[in-house]
Formats: sequence, structure tokens, C-alpha cells
Amino acid sequence: MDISSSYSHASYLANKQVGRKSACFKLKNELEMDTLEINQGEVKITFGTEITGKVTLKELGLKDEDLVFESGLIRLVFDFGQMKDHAYYQVPTVEMAYNENMDSTHWQCDFNKETILDKIDNHGHSTVILLDKTKFIDLEQHHENAFVLHAEFPQPVSLIAANSFVHFFK
Repeated sequence: MDISSSYSHASYLANKQVGRKSACFKLKNELEMDTLEINQGEVKITFGTEITGKVTLKELGLKDEDLVFESGLIRLVFDFGQMKDHAYYQVPTVEMAYNENMDSTHWQCDFNKETILDKIDNHGHSTVILLDKTKFIDLEQHHENAFVLHAEFPQPVSLIAANSFVHFFK
């Protein structure tokens, strides 16, 4: 990965003021990602093209060390950009695997600022989230489309990039 020159001075100053470490990368692989932004407690992935099939966080350019959340709070943003007539997977799926054995985790999924799922997962090393594609279709916009995954763990958590995946499109 090469550090992108698109990382703006304004973003640098904003992150410096709130004390966050941030990086913005250009990914040069078959997935044709536009950017990957890693901030404290948040990872944002902007898609340059529709990513079809199941894709791991590792394939999206993330490493295990990028996915350590000391606070136990996670915010993963998948920015689809300007969409129209996407072929959503029959049951859009998100699976997050983590090193720690967790008692209970709270998961919330938003699409275009609308909550489409809110659930508690009990006990384990991974969580599978099955989403309703009709909610994606109903909330799709022409100018902006972002899926946000929020997770609240009872303790610090480390996601496993190679075992965590998203499957949004056919």
C-alpha cells in the first residue's frame, strides 16, 4: 500500500485537533478501491466500483493490527458512493470474527442513516449478521450510499481480517 496524496491537510488538522491518528491509503489490487481510511475507533472503506461476491477485510486492504479496538467500540463504514440499480446479494451478509471470546455484543447496522438492524449477539468468537436486501433497495439514493456497522463489545476486541467478510452484491 502506498500512502495517498489525497489525504488532505484539512483532514490532518481536524484529526490532530481531536487527537486521532489517521491514515488514508490507495489500494492497488483487483478490488479497485478508492480509499481506505483508518481512524481511532473507525474504519472507512470507499468503493470505487461495485465489489461482487464475498470479500474479506484482508482483501479490502485491512490488517489485523488495523482492527484492534481498545475501547470495545467499533464503527466500520462502507461507502458505496453514487449507486443505481445494484444487484444486491439475496441476503447481504456481514461476518466479523474476533480473537476474544465475548459474552455479549451489541450490533447496529445503518444504511443511509437509517437503522436497518439492531441486535444482541450472545457468547462466542464471531458474529454473523444477515440483512434484508429490500431495506437496501428502499433506502438507496442517487447521491450518497453508506452502510455503517456499529459494534459495542464489553471489553477491548481484535477483529481477524482474514476471517471477517462482507457480501453485499451478487
